[in-house]
Amino acid sequence: MSFERQIGGVKTQNMIDTHAHVFSDKFDGQESAMLDRARAAGIERIYMPNIDIGSVDKMMAMAGEYPGFLWPMLGLHPCYVGEDYEEHLRGIEQALSQHEVIAIGETGLDFYWDTSFVKQQKESLSRHMDWAIHGSLPIVLHSRSAIDTTIEMMRTEGKGEISGVFHCFTGTIEQAFRIIDLGFKLGIGGIVTFKNAGLDQVVQKIPLDAMVLETDSPYLAPHPHRSKTNEPAFLPLVAEKIAELHEVSLTEVIERTTMNAQNLFRVKI
Repeated sequence: MSFERQIGGVKTQNMIDTHAHVFSDKFDGQESAMLDRARAAGIERIYMPNIDIGSVDKMMAMAGEYPGFLWPMLGLHPCYVGEDYEEHLRGIEQALSQHEVIAIGETGLDFYWDTSFVKQQKESLSRHMDWAIHGSLPIVLHSRSAIDTTIEMMRTEGKGEISGVFHCFTGTIEQAFRIIDLGFKLGIGGIVTFKNAGLDQVVQKIPLDAMVLETDSPYLAPHPHRSKTNEPAFLPLVAEKIAELHEVSLTEVIERTTMNAQNLFRVKI
């Protein structure tokens, strides 16, 4: 069944939220209502990025409860890389042997808050890259304050064998095209609607074929919901802003970004 809603007289449907933590404690007890709102907004697929071994069981349980709608990934978020990161990696590797997933992630590098574990973050990312290569899976990358380093690791260690998404992209136009040249997509979310973020000027110059849509729920809600709990139902607002920036129809943005997500993650609607 297709669900749809109206934005500016245009029906939105068949949308894919490529990055949403719908298993987050922020939604405890409200998961069913939140997912109903997503369906009503035209979201037909939600891809769930794992963060650590503690989030695996709930994420997998939700994927089992909503087959075909919620799709899991497995990975260790760089902000959860600490002294015990090897334990987390062993747990995730075991989970990979037990569960079918559509991608490796989210993983990557984060030098924003703390650089105490840079070496360990890089080692963790390298392990994730190996999993992606051996499993022929895309990789979903977090790269806050570390875009250039992440690009370089994909270039030198990936050697053209890895594709994926630079999730929550907020970099420069030069960085965007370096990422595109590596065969990766750019995950565009609510920040593109923020008035003074500057991402709108970059997204305006990025080809639609290089983008996938995401919310990063429950974080980074788009305008006019900024500072509130984000959820997949807000994804059409991201698509609407991209359509405005590219001076194309909302339908075109939805169709092309959905096709991008289908081709990358190999999950067909």
